[in-house]
Amino acid sequence: MAAAAQSPVPAPAASTTHPSGREKHGQVIQILRAVSVILYFLAGAIAIHTTQLLGAPLYWINRELYYAYMSLTKQSFGLLITTMTHWWGPTTIRISGDASVADQIRKTEDGLVEFSFPDRMIMIANHQIYTDWLYLWWVGYANRPKRHGSLFIILKESLKYIPIVGPGMMFYSFIFMSRKMAIDQHRMAYRLRKLKTTHTAPDGKSYLDPMWLLLFPEGTNASQNGRNKSAKWAAKIGVKDPEHMLLPRSTGIYFCLNELKGTIDYVYDCTVAYEGVPRGKFGEKIFTLGGTYIKGQTPKSVNFYWRRFRVADIPLENQEEFEVWLRERWYEKDALMEQYVSTGRFPPNPADAVTKGQEPFLETEVRTRYPWEFLQIYSVLGAFGLVVNVILKIWNRFLSVFS
Repeated sequence: MAAAAQSPVPAPAASTTHPSGREKHGQVIQILRAVSVILYFLAGAIAIHTTQLLGAPLYWINRELYYAYMSLTKQSFGLLITTMTHWWGPTTIRISGDASVADQIRKTEDGLVEFSFPDRMIMIANHQIYTDWLYLWWVGYANRPKRHGSLFIILKESLKYIPIVGPGMMFYSFIFMSRKMAIDQHRMAYRLRKLKTTHTAPDGKSYLDPMWLLLFPEGTNASQNGRNKSAKWAAKIGVKDPEHMLLPRSTGIYFCLNELKGTIDYVYDCTVAYEGVPRGKFGEKIFTLGGTYIKGQTPKSVNFYWRRFRVADIPLENQEEFEVWLRERWYEKDALMEQYVSTGRFPPNPADAVTKGQEPFLETEVRTRYPWEFLQIYSVLGAFGLVVNVILKIWNRFLSVFS
């Protein structure tokens, strides 16, 4: 991979000092931040889940309307985590990519970034820390047209037992994996068939619903335990173990690609790096949820490097060939991470894109375009409450007339 055309940014040296600096808030402020962020998240999550429950009967009335309604509640959750990050855990998002996406990511006049990724795709990424999915969900919001209501995630089964959030994700039609393919294959096939269902518009034309399917082929976030398992597996099958990545598991993504083949054209790959993670260390130990949202020790930057691959060019006839293909892509991602660890930057955007006015790196922040957008989270409940209030007033008036 070509190195960035600029002076290298020294990689952070390992030390006891947090890469984001000292805690930005004292104990009292931390307590207030903890209370406020928890209350905000719980209020939003409860409002969204209640909205889901109110719309649940639509499943037996009109399935298409039901899924469209749940997509709206998924948009609400995207707004919830985007505003929460903007208010309590702000950070710089630094974006670049290769020539395959050069014309699909651009800076806007208000300092934000717009993506123009397709309506339907599979998105894959390395898994650094728990917030990876949060930042990638924001990409759906920043896309034009917005796709934060069309995101589907494959995740481990234990997460569905988290109160409120777990059942909410089940309403979102997320795919939960037990990591036993005999069980998971049936679940995945059922969900993926729904994601490739063809609909008919009023004018008679057929169409597919928008779908961004997010996969983390490594199966878990990077940690010492995962690093050890990856090295052991690499030695067993006689392949190179990447330094900065975990070896990807091919079975799940191979199954998804074959099931969705013919309904998607591209796989989009995002390599994610967090500023301040020293070589050989793991982001999950440095950028914890408490440190990010309570202590104010957020990553100074979250870095994305985007590529895309045509599904038609991916070997899907044979799983062994696909496994080799996927592993080669992961070695490329490992080389990208080596450049980042060594210089503090991924490769810049292509030179021809820069000559057309694009910046070598697009920098922005996670936030909504308008500060009041988070109120959409409560719109259905507000409308429902208004309707109930009107009905009660009419009923009370009726009783007063006939009493």
